[in-house]
Amino acid sequence: KSTIYINSSRESNIYIYIDMLVERDSLQKYRRLSFFLILCMLSNIGGTAFISNSRAETTSACSSRNPADSNSRSIMQQQSQPNADDDEEVFKKPTAAGKLEELKQRESELSRLLAEVRREKIAALRSKPLTIGVIGFGRFGQFIARTFQKYGRVVVTSRSDYTEIANAMGVKYVPLANPKQFFEENLDVIVVAVSILSFEKTIRSLLPHLNEYLDERKISEDKVHGPLFVDVLSVKEHARETMLELLPPECDIVCTHPMFGPDSGKAGWHGLNFVYEKTRIDGVILNNIDSKSKESEEFTDQAGVRHSIHEDNESHVESMDRIERFLSIWEEEGCRMIPMSCKDHDSYAANSQFITHLMGRILGEQGLSKTPI
Repeated sequence: KSTIYINSSRESNIYIYIDMLVERDSLQKYRRLSFFLILCMLSNIGGTAFISNSRAETTSACSSRNPADSNSRSIMQQQSQPNADDDEEVFKKPTAAGKLEELKQRESELSRLLAEVRREKIAALRSKPLTIGVIGFGRFGQFIARTFQKYGRVVVTSRSDYTEIANAMGVKYVPLANPKQFFEENLDVIVVAVSILSFEKTIRSLLPHLNEYLDERKISEDKVHGPLFVDVLSVKEHARETMLELLPPECDIVCTHPMFGPDSGKAGWHGLNFVYEKTRIDGVILNNIDSKSKESEEFTDQAGVRHSIHEDNESHVESMDRIERFLSIWEEEGCRMIPMSCKDHDSYAANSQFITHLMGRILGEQGLSKTPI
């Protein structure tokens, strides 16, 4: 932290005194650094700089170099003279109690700002609600659809007739035997919530109807965006490869794994892990995200070309907006959002998921019950 006094003369020379408020052993280092930054600034305005250890030296320099500039001298002379006790006050550290009070004030301000941002975020979500389709309305499909309907319109489909359950939940049911009607619901997102054994078969069976739906739209629209496809399988590379191979390029793809279910998430999703990979955006296939680093503002496609998520492309922006709106549902429900490549996910899961499920099944068969302790 420093106080900087700047004087300028008619000849555009600038005289600067820096009151360094730093530890004594770091004073010279920070003075040199500050002076370097000042020189960089002056290089843009054609001035020169003079740095000193005291206000008196700086004032003297101003007078000697620009005797005609009385305004410059008067400004510097108005500054208070150095006090012998300045150093003692400068290097006094705040007490622990004072520091704690300051941190609490900052924490309160950050909490207020966070609450304000969340209100704006929810307002943005509600201003343009998604229409979400769920394929597979079994136990897990019902589990996620119940939450989705709080944020938008939900249309579900399944082989069995779940009309009564869907009506009670406030979502629309369409029989899987009528896929054309399902696609004509103008879906923004389609979540495929079927088992891994029937995942590829389900995608293949829907493909002709999806292509027919997109072809009809191409007649009247210049740029057609298909629905965003999302899987929720616990094995990610299989889902990724299947969707990339079968789904038309007009469809964006996000691979996800909510690492919880109807039992572990029955009291809410707060603090539960949600792993995801943005796989294909506006026809561009993204390389796997390095799970050891944060998501970047840029990504590389399979051809090695760098792209920005802020590319000046309306279609790209629309795709990103839709993906972020969908992910925000999980985030607003309190999930711990974990961006991770499908490859890394499967590698980690192979080492832990089997034993987790095995022990869960074993304990479930023991008929254990809660005790007072």
